[in-house]
Amino acid sequence: MKKTILLAAFAILGLISCNNEGAAVNTVSSMKTPQMENFDKAFKSLGEPQNRPTEEERKRNTSELSDRRKALLVPASKELILSTGVTESELMRKTGGDMSQIIVWATQIYMKKSEDIRNNIKADK
Repeated sequence: MKKTILLAAFAILGLISCNNEGAAVNTVSSMKTPQMENFDKAFKSLGEPQNRPTEEERKRNTSELSDRRKALLVPASKELILSTGVTESELMRKTGGDMSQIIVWATQIYMKKSEDIRNNIKADK
């Protein structure tokens, strides 16, 4: 009898634990859209050995990314911008195809979406 009660208590604790675990999974990273995740990956790829600044790029002594490194970010940036409902023609009209402007716009969208996710998580608690 005691063993049955003990097993039932462990089973109930396990179920409660699983329910709480599901709530804890709702973090900013788990609620990111695929486009946001791709944008993250693109930025992280800048740290890979083949994508780090070359000696020549370092000698320029500027904080701006080289065109080679910007080109790594542009596809994910465009994808993120287009996911908001912006059309390709509107994207080109607003940025003139300038890689820096595309990346800045995507970064602003990313930050806004991240903030919205954080606010939703706070509201759920």
